[in-house]
Amino acid sequence: MKALKISLLAAAASVAMTGAASAQEVFDFSFNLGAATDYAFRGVSQTDENFQVFGGIDTTLWGVGYAGVWVSNVDFDDGTKGEYDLYAGVTPQVGPVSLDLGVIYYGYMNQPSGSHYDFIEWKVAGSVPVGPATVGAAFYYSDDFFGATGPANYVELNGEVPVAEKVSISGAVGRQQIKGPGDYNTWNLGVSYALNDIVGFDLRYHDTDEHSFGDIYESRVVLSLKAEF
Repeated sequence: MKALKISLLAAAASVAMTGAASAQEVFDFSFNLGAATDYAFRGVSQTDENFQVFGGIDTTLWGVGYAGVWVSNVDFDDGTKGEYDLYAGVTPQVGPVSLDLGVIYYGYMNQPSGSHYDFIEWKVAGSVPVGPATVGAAFYYSDDFFGATGPANYVELNGEVPVAEKVSISGAVGRQQIKGPGDYNTWNLGVSYALNDIVGFDLRYHDTDEHSFGDIYESRVVLSLKAEF
């Protein structure tokens, strides 16, 4: 009887350990914290050209799906203090092409009544290795963009290439199309340095061709520090 009890306990422990291992394989969490000299979103400052502090939590699901939340300070000169993004998607592999099919909810804290800043975007992106480099493209669509401006889409071409063991150069060219007179082109180019497996730096130049919207659309150089663990 004692031997049977020990055997059953061992079996139960084995099942429990297998379940724990399976949970680790299903869910893989990571965290990030960072700061930057500005928060440039598609070439436009979201912090009125002031410092940014941000952080987020991400999880991968079965190695294919993902979900996460990310928060940052913002300053639209109207009392809005923060942004939080909720996102989820899948990343299937089709031959050499890595796909990213997802949805993003952008929410804003302390926004003025009736501003309707919150919006949702749908994302379709892909990348493919070209020698040591990676080249990609992305398309984002919203049926009611920031500020209830109506349908909008953003199209981007991007690329990254390593130039040393811990150094890479990357850039992107994109076009934001918003219903009405809000269309503009944007581009960025920068260099990233991985201090170690956790901490990295990025120095990036951002610009747009639509400066009539004000200073926040002008060219800027942003230095950012990010830790992932």
